[in-house]
Amino acid sequence: MPGYRPRSESPSAPRSAERFALRRPAVFGAWPTGERLARIQRSPQFVDGQFRNPVPTRQMVPGAALAMARTQLSREGRLRRSPVGRIPVHRPTAADWGEPPASGLRLTWMGHSSVLAEIDGHRVLFDPVWGERCSPFTWAGPRRLHPVPLALGELDPVDAVVISHDHYDHLDMPTVKALIRTGTRFVVPLGIGADLELWGVPAERITELDWHESAAVGELTLTATPAQHFCGRGLRGPQHTLWASWVVAGPANRVFHSGDTGYFPGFAEIGAEHGPFDATMIQIGAYSEFWPDIHMTPEEGLRAHADLSQGSPAGALLPIHWGTFNLAPHAWSDPVERTVAAAREAGAKVAAPLPGKPFEPADEQIVDPWWRSVALPPTHGWPSWPAVTPSADAFEVVR
Repeated sequence: MPGYRPRSESPSAPRSAERFALRRPAVFGAWPTGERLARIQRSPQFVDGQFRNPVPTRQMVPGAALAMARTQLSREGRLRRSPVGRIPVHRPTAADWGEPPASGLRLTWMGHSSVLAEIDGHRVLFDPVWGERCSPFTWAGPRRLHPVPLALGELDPVDAVVISHDHYDHLDMPTVKALIRTGTRFVVPLGIGADLELWGVPAERITELDWHESAAVGELTLTATPAQHFCGRGLRGPQHTLWASWVVAGPANRVFHSGDTGYFPGFAEIGAEHGPFDATMIQIGAYSEFWPDIHMTPEEGLRAHADLSQGSPAGALLPIHWGTFNLAPHAWSDPVERTVAAAREAGAKVAAPLPGKPFEPADEQIVDPWWRSVALPPTHGWPSWPAVTPSADAFEVVR
């Protein structure tokens, strides 16, 4: 059957799959087997047959599905969940990337959670998703609100691709397949290597890490750190791939990428062990009262940024996981509006560039609200942001 592969067998695979020998599209990935499965089962995060968060976590509150459908199908909700014009995108050129960053660190947000980090002479690409839809299907699922700033074939090779977890808006099979021929290395949480191997990534170019484990890429140290989320690419099944946030530390700079996560006390622990950070890339979109444990609100994202600083001078906050795919009932521009407002009130440094516009976190960040030109304004007009009032204890307001 074209495009289909046998499901890999595993002792922990659902019994229905074993009984009926189901076959499924390769895009759904593979069950971990052999030594990979044995390593998963030895993980402190693997409890009662699946990965768990440090505290009990709900993927969705009871009875939320119907209420969410009403919210999303309302006329007001539909109007605000999509831009009213074309989202502006910056196409990076040699003028942007031709010279190394003066500070040693430059970030380019490609949309959603995809970020290219140029750090201390190395290039790391987080959660690259170049597909038109974040879905197992080409004909259904959330479609991009803006084009990718640069074709993948035009992107210079990267030293490492880092994946936070296996959801379709973070792990995109066509993007992975396109990156294979660049010779890059993939650094991923436990279990995801099974998917990558199924898609053609050579085993020697895959590094799988549990929380608190590290790998070296050149002069960089990449560390998988905890997050509060879940995994899965097919129908509901066992949590056999881990989710993670990531720390990338070089000789002079270090950054943090949150992946997807609810707010939890672990951010302070990560900051104490691995900080301070020159920049944090924090998930601030796709939040909802219907799933409060697994995605952060903008205010929680700022609080996480503050926790990661641990009282040290905080670097710039780059909001991610917003503005590219409609994944929640909120207005598409609300995440960045609320993040910038909260950051200015707290005196925090925040960057909100156009998709594809490189910036150095060490530079002064002057936020231009470009999204307002293509978003439906609130009933009483766009609010004024608080004046910037940086201070040594700037984050006390959000603790």
